[in-house]
Amino acid sequence: LHSTSRRQRQMCIRDRDNIIAEEQKNTHENIDTNNKEEEIKEEKDKNEEFIDKINNIYNGEEGKRVFLTFDDGPSEAVTPKVLDILDKYDIKATFFVLGCNVKSHPDIVKRAYDSGHYIANHGYSHKYSKIYKDTNAVLEEYNKTEEAIRTAIGNSEYSSNLFRFPGGSYGGPYENIKKKARKELNKQGIAYLDWSALTYDAEGADNEKEVLTNLKETMNGWDNVVILMHDAPDKEITYKTLEAVIEYLQDKGYAFENIYDL
Repeated sequence: LHSTSRRQRQMCIRDRDNIIAEEQKNTHENIDTNNKEEEIKEEKDKNEEFIDKINNIYNGEEGKRVFLTFDDGPSEAVTPKVLDILDKYDIKATFFVLGCNVKSHPDIVKRAYDSGHYIANHGYSHKYSKIYKDTNAVLEEYNKTEEAIRTAIGNSEYSSNLFRFPGGSYGGPYENIKKKARKELNKQGIAYLDWSALTYDAEGADNEKEVLTNLKETMNGWDNVVILMHDAPDKEITYKTLEAVIEYLQDKGYAFENIYDL
């Protein structure tokens, strides 16, 4: 009897320990689940706040501010010279990079990132028939470019959460697909941004006077301005006139910001 009682006590202890272990496991799982849910909610709230700030980028009341943005790079012929000029004036810009060019010139992307410039997403191919095949194609190009950026800058956690549609976010023959893509991007916490002024460096402007005239006419005297320029390999006009653009904006009292400032 004594032996049986001892075995029963040992069994009870074993059962108790198993039950406690299971309860502790469930508790930890619940804590982990709750923590994960909180992290997801925090991330969602942060992304929604970011989207709201991008959507209201032209409504800032802090005074005159300008965002210099460069599309279609990086390129070996133009981007390093643009970066040299930005360094000279201690200005931080925003680069909407193409994934295919990021893959070819990761060192240039890394330099821009390490210098404090914001690396945003312009899709992978810039081929309209490919990127606007359907909504999924837009998202695939976005994700493929994000991965290329992470590899280039050596930061697996980096997410730009910012897309610039090739050709602009609205209108054109692909508007129906763009409309669906705009909704899906926002749904996934990704903002999209066009521009309010441009130099026409990609449309044939070939001298400083033309560039500045185009810039003045498209800025319309607004206090909050997003300027479109390009750093593709054939856009030498961009770096050749960039100092004049910067000095004109300085003379007009604009503060230079990039997306990190939002």
